[in-house]
Amino acid sequence: MTTPEVALLGIRHHGPGSARAVAAALAQWRPDAVLIEGPPEADGIVHLAGEKDMVPPVALLAHAVDDPAKAAFWPYAEFSPEWVAIRHAVEHDLPVRFIDLPAGYGFAPAPEDGAEGAADGGTAAGEEADGAEAVEPVADPLALLAEAAGHDDAERWWEDVVEHRAPGTDALAPFAAVAEAMGALRAEGLGESRRDLLREAHMRQQIRAARRAGHQRIAVVCGAFHVPALERMPTVAHDRALLAGLPKKVRTDITWVPWTHRRLSQATGYGAGVQSPGWYHHLFTTDGDPVPRWLTRAADLLRAEDHPVSSAHVIEAVRLAETLAVLRGRPLAGLTETLDAVRAVLCEGSEVALELVRDRLVVGDALGEVPDAAPAVPLQRDLTRWQRSLRLKPDAAPKDVDLDLRKETDAARSRLLHRLRLLGVDWGVPARSSVNSTGTFRESWRLCWQPEFAVRIAEAAQWGTTVEEAAVNKAVGTARAAGELAELTGLVETCLLAGLSGALPAVMRVLADCAALDTDVAHLAGALPALVRALRYGDVRGTDHGALAGAASGLAERICVGLPPACVGLDAQGAEAMRARLDEVHGAIGLLAADPAATTSDTTPDPEGPDGPDGQTDLAHLADLAGLADLAGLADRWAAALRSLARREPAGGPATGAPGLLRGRAVRLLLDDGRLDSEEAGRRLRLVLSVANAPADAAGWVEGFLTGGGALLLHDPRLLALLDEWLTGVSGEVFTDVLPLLRRTFAGLEAGVRTTIGGRVAAGPLGEPPAVRATAGELDRARADAAVPVVALLLGIRPRIPRQAAGRDT
Repeated sequence: MTTPEVALLGIRHHGPGSARAVAAALAQWRPDAVLIEGPPEADGIVHLAGEKDMVPPVALLAHAVDDPAKAAFWPYAEFSPEWVAIRHAVEHDLPVRFIDLPAGYGFAPAPEDGAEGAADGGTAAGEEADGAEAVEPVADPLALLAEAAGHDDAERWWEDVVEHRAPGTDALAPFAAVAEAMGALRAEGLGESRRDLLREAHMRQQIRAARRAGHQRIAVVCGAFHVPALERMPTVAHDRALLAGLPKKVRTDITWVPWTHRRLSQATGYGAGVQSPGWYHHLFTTDGDPVPRWLTRAADLLRAEDHPVSSAHVIEAVRLAETLAVLRGRPLAGLTETLDAVRAVLCEGSEVALELVRDRLVVGDALGEVPDAAPAVPLQRDLTRWQRSLRLKPDAAPKDVDLDLRKETDAARSRLLHRLRLLGVDWGVPARSSVNSTGTFRESWRLCWQPEFAVRIAEAAQWGTTVEEAAVNKAVGTARAAGELAELTGLVETCLLAGLSGALPAVMRVLADCAALDTDVAHLAGALPALVRALRYGDVRGTDHGALAGAASGLAERICVGLPPACVGLDAQGAEAMRARLDEVHGAIGLLAADPAATTSDTTPDPEGPDGPDGQTDLAHLADLAGLADLAGLADRWAAALRSLARREPAGGPATGAPGLLRGRAVRLLLDDGRLDSEEAGRRLRLVLSVANAPADAAGWVEGFLTGGGALLLHDPRLLALLDEWLTGVSGEVFTDVLPLLRRTFAGLEAGVRTTIGGRVAAGPLGEPPAVRATAGELDRARADAAVPVVALLLGIRPRIPRQAAGRDT
């Protein structure tokens, strides 16, 4: 019997030159079996690579069945040598097997940590699902080879000797040369790790198995770093002894998932990736000289972004790139020369425009596709069904979407995106709308699909088989594990936005229990705004608000009672945090107790129903549902709480009263609501700025009073005069202490307000209208008369020139 031949094709992951060389070698050598470095669990689904719906970049995703968070990816682009070998085997109906260590061993606790060595010895073959970088060997084989060849840039050296070279007459010769170079490094023990030795032992076992199966011409596509170890075949007993120390293999599921060029780049954490996947894709798919076509694409991109780029720019850029390659001694213009030409010619030196080219063309946002026949958890299939029915196609490029919640399709899209966020799949994140509208029926999202979402969906599958069921169960589980009241009220708001009526009763029960036991006013104040937002604006989704109204009213009443004493004795940091909560609660109670007819935005509510067209809820109707007959009384009780807070002055020291920041803020809120007139506000300011009060407390009071706008200082000159008088009377030493507070206060005012205040202070005495300045010197009538014709022409009237001026003209 003829001894089986084995061709070891040592490659670099995601290298277009290696991919072309593999294609040429397989066509020349014509193997009857193809073995590829990769997880053997994928043998059952490798045939899907031949489906027409399989569009790279794609990745094999393996995860532990009992713990989907333990996962790893094996990505492949169109220019990946492994992908070329897979496609060749599938198209020629050849047996194809993966021969690396099973992924299940990588998910088990190992006695010795270490990442999988890369194909070229520098990086890992599989990527951790959380994006953490793999542990690299001590030395980079490519860097050592480049250094030996007299090059300081390993990437540039590899491009020159491999990626930019076309296959010659003997397609196997380049692989023999690379194997010899790697053998010299391995002979010195450089770059090896315990993990590499285990993987190579398993690969040798799989090669022996292929021989026993009767294959005579076996092609092995693996990382070039592993080739020397596969050429020398030790005894079977040797390899079995090495593999005997492996931990127990974890039960694993595997499937194909879409991938992106951006995720292939090294900048996103995948160690075996490349910095320029978009450029490498262009090199692999372009026949002939790739530089002119790539520069043409760059010109098209820049023109689309309103940069003036012509055909002459492209011609000159091609010439410059080729000239730079000659000057630098390179066989062809590489990415470095091409980008230098783009910067100098197409971008005219602009780094901003060059960064656009790097982002869109050098890296790119290509997103692959996988066929429906690929294995998937039921939750993933339900999500795919919703994406198709709602016409929301996953895309790796960020896309802004505005939703009108009055439309059923847009409302369903909103519910889907909110449910996915609850499950940890942030496909869409809320964004600022590009449409100017104050209506509450509008939502804006930024959509961007990431390959990692496949893992998060697998993790979320434990909660249910559909998106809605999983979101409901996740919400209930989150509520039961919640430790703070604000977290629960935020969850209630999320449930309303996501339309999870099945989760609300359980979440509300937990919320009621937590609210009854929580006596911290800060926690209550942090929880109320989310409840009121859900109560006020959630009705566009058709939810029942009776329980919400009762919970919100109960929290508001407890805050009104407990707020003033809770503010006593706070330090500067605590006072600042409480001021933010004070503003939020004030706005929430204002919404809760407001007249619906006076607060609807865009349009008037329908008199025949509880809801206006913009989705706001008629709160009088909600009051009836919750048994709240006196919402206006809540506003009165809140105002009383603010008055009580404003009166809590530190008579016996800072620990005996509320900080000036909070007292001043309470006065300002009362003034803005019309529950305090300007006379009383001025009196309180005068008392605070008196010599009896500490300057630091007075500065804090002023900061709280002016937060949110300083226009009142312009409308009431007496307040500005009081502030100016106090500030000029402060001693130099004290002024240095209060200066940071004052600077922060006035920095928060509008620029126009600051300018006008400065002008008022510079104009003279405050407290009375600015006096009209006397004119210095007499009027120069000759100069004034010269402007009369021009002014008359602008006004369209006939000029009347004084007689004296006319006489001078004659």
